[in-house]
Amino acid sequence: MFIWHSGTKITTERETKPVQHAIEMIRRDMRHTLKESRMTPNRICLAEEEMAEEAYRIEVTRTEIRIYAGSDLGYIYGLLYLSEHYLGVKPFWFWMRQRFILRESVEVPEGRIHSPRWAVRFRGWFFNDEVLFMKWHLGGDHDSTWRMAFEALLRCGGNITIPGTDHESRRNRQLASDMGLWITHHHAEPLGAEMFARAYPDLPADYLTYPDLFSGLWRQAVREQKEMRVVWNLCFRGQGDCPFWDSDTSGRFDTPEKRGRMIEEVIRVQQDIVREAIPDPVFCTNLYGEVMELYEAGCLQLDPQIIKVRADNGFGRMVTRRRDQHCERVNSMPDPAEKGPQGIYYHVSFYDLQAANHITMLPNSVDFVNRELQQVLQNGGRDFWIINCSNVKPHVYMLDAIRKIWLGETVSDASHSEAFVQAYGDGNEALARCYRAYPKAVASYGPHEDDHAGEQLYTENLRILAHEILVGADRAGAMEWLTGSKPLAEQIAHLAGICAEAEPRMRRLAADCIQAGLDTEETECLYLIQTQTRLHLYGMEGVRHFAAGYRALMEKEYKKAFVEMGDCAVCFQQAEAALRRSERGEFVGFYANECLADLRHTAYMACKVMGYIREWGDNIRHDEWYRDTMMAPEDRDVRLLLVWDHHPTDWELYEAMKTSKTF
Repeated sequence: MFIWHSGTKITTERETKPVQHAIEMIRRDMRHTLKESRMTPNRICLAEEEMAEEAYRIEVTRTEIRIYAGSDLGYIYGLLYLSEHYLGVKPFWFWMRQRFILRESVEVPEGRIHSPRWAVRFRGWFFNDEVLFMKWHLGGDHDSTWRMAFEALLRCGGNITIPGTDHESRRNRQLASDMGLWITHHHAEPLGAEMFARAYPDLPADYLTYPDLFSGLWRQAVREQKEMRVVWNLCFRGQGDCPFWDSDTSGRFDTPEKRGRMIEEVIRVQQDIVREAIPDPVFCTNLYGEVMELYEAGCLQLDPQIIKVRADNGFGRMVTRRRDQHCERVNSMPDPAEKGPQGIYYHVSFYDLQAANHITMLPNSVDFVNRELQQVLQNGGRDFWIINCSNVKPHVYMLDAIRKIWLGETVSDASHSEAFVQAYGDGNEALARCYRAYPKAVASYGPHEDDHAGEQLYTENLRILAHEILVGADRAGAMEWLTGSKPLAEQIAHLAGICAEAEPRMRRLAADCIQAGLDTEETECLYLIQTQTRLHLYGMEGVRHFAAGYRALMEKEYKKAFVEMGDCAVCFQQAEAALRRSERGEFVGFYANECLADLRHTAYMACKVMGYIREWGDNIRHDEWYRDTMMAPEDRDVRLLLVWDHHPTDWELYEAMKTSKTF
């Protein structure tokens, strides 16, 4: 045996930034897991040898461990293999607050270890909608936060990243590169360039009018990244996450053929710009949403050597996504007959302003995800996987499953839940059952297997409905994707019916999570499932109260309507409180900028509806409900003084009504 102890030295023949970052990771792992020792010093040596990219070989003797590799990533993966398998440092040790027990030493058996064969060539994460990272910084340091995010990706065997969205991607790409990762780009940011609308805010983003300005931005992006390893993203969408023709009023792109020709022309220009500066560049393009529809219809022709990246719909199914009311569900599974490399853009987090998940887990099962991704592999989609990981922490469970798949494993709800809880939750089988039950407990909003809802089903749609009530609308156009064109009352009832069907299941799961917590130590693994279950349950309860309040409003039972809307607001206040209570240790403040699902704003909108209802039910001077609720019965009709105190706020009145039950 090689005895690994605190005095073990790490030496290297390769002095690069990525290798130095990796060595520092392992030294920190040693401090977390090994006691101070006076044992005879020995060493782990990184030795140069020509071999395939990312490959390594580890040779262990009694006196030395030698890691042979020919690339930075080979050394990184070799070191991280030793850390995980012998020091016990798990891939998500930081994000799941893994607890370490200090030992005198660990034994590494003599022998030889070879690197695995990856099932996927480029394997990475897209840190998209990363709003939580914008205000929570580890130790107050922006780079430390991102360093831990990139470290987790490397520990999962990842080798490529989109290191944030918009400003963040450009800010973080040097750090990601310094840690050994390849860089690629958002599907709406060609070559990782600055957006035209930001560079030229006074000009319309019209390529046909300003081709030189667009090309200048692309050339600048290539210059900025020429020393990095990049998979260059070729694309042309709008200035937001939308088609460019949505903002064009000229009629120049009124057919699929015209749109396809425009994208083809721009991609050729982008390729030429990269080839001028970069020898043998690697290209990809995202067949995302409307672009996938053009490609499948034969209206878009692409160079066969470009990696064609197809996308799921945001809910784990390999079909095109829904946008507003448009939901074609065109098959986006890689095509076995496709010439050239293929890949996928896959979501474990999604923000669609309809029903997706951002602060809760993907609402579909590991079994479901495994089936989809195994089919991707069988169909030839082995060249490029980018997983939308959002802010990492809420999605660790599914990210951990996917890293096993890109390693070549098959996973299931049963096997993965048990392994995950063994790694991060003391092996509690009751807790593993809770993880397995989660996708069965969430709300199902449509006819398809993947039509399972994240927290946005409650937050986004209640805010839409509240707005329509306040402006006096008779229906919510933004809800027609879910309900069809129905009167507002029926739309509200439809949403409430979806939640009512799921609420008993979620309530049972919440109780099971509490019970599981009684049988185990408190761990991040427990907090994760408990908190996410509570978010769903509070959301379902909030919808129920909102619907009851609207029914009472229509029946002119104004006090009842007022209180029900207050109860709705309380549900989302409780959800936010549960989210913030889950913050511990380094993660205090992690959810401070939870602004996409925005539980707090959902509560605020319910409160605004309360105020609207009060205007209908109270009198013009706002003293009738005050007298009915806050005065003794014998004082209510004595009007020598109109009021005895300041007029109560809506919330003070709500609390008084709840206490006195005067509604």
